[in-house]
Amino acid sequence: MTMQHSLEKLTFPEITPASDEDILAYLRHSCKIAEIAIAAEKNALTLKLCEQLDIKVTDEELQAAGDAFRQENKLLGTSETLAWLAQQRISVEDWSQIIRISLLSQKLKEHIFGAAVDDHYINNRDSYKRVALSQILVRDLTEAMNITKALRDKKDSFCALALEYSKGKQSKENGAFVGIRFLTELSPEIANAVTDTKVGELVGPIQTQLGYHILRVEKWFPSDLSEIREQILEMLFKSWLEERIASAPDA
Repeated sequence: MTMQHSLEKLTFPEITPASDEDILAYLRHSCKIAEIAIAAEKNALTLKLCEQLDIKVTDEELQAAGDAFRQENKLLGTSETLAWLAQQRISVEDWSQIIRISLLSQKLKEHIFGAAVDDHYINNRDSYKRVALSQILVRDLTEAMNITKALRDKKDSFCALALEYSKGKQSKENGAFVGIRFLTELSPEIANAVTDTKVGELVGPIQTQLGYHILRVEKWFPSDLSEIREQILEMLFKSWLEERIASAPDA
């Protein structure tokens, strides 16, 4: 029987929307249930802390945040908003709760760490410099040394060698460029190696658990608190929350 004949005889089953039980089973089977459970626990903890600290969201704040969300996502009319809600398989009440938790979380972060952000930034200013990096990532040290020698001898371009040899998805697709990162976002090995490197200098190979990294600093960007305040606030809050969860008696 040919493939075409088999397909012609096939009766395609009716597709029904997945139930909550189906979705939960899928998350368990795809090993994503722990990640979702942790996020749910953090939300529940945020709500309880806000209740203890009497942190609330007004109707006006909820309305303004909802309007901002609709504008950002181009949900300019009622029909577009309802269609988006249907696509997300959530109700208006679910959407309101999402926005409410987001606002409460932001208020809680400001309440606990808002006054500490400036001091943290001043004491860690160098860690918040941003660097534009190009990278070639390979698994084998000998291969990394050969690539480094070819670059130092100017036999091949960084871009060409990344396209041919790099095992990193981003560096291979982008001709070595892996973006602009805070030093704090890099692995400790790479951050230490590039901290005092000048623009255009070659660094490496640097060994990490991913393999051997050959790096080139493309540009440095000075730190600016006004641009990174929200990220620092989020980082301080996240770290504090994770420590509290980890130290809980039944953790």
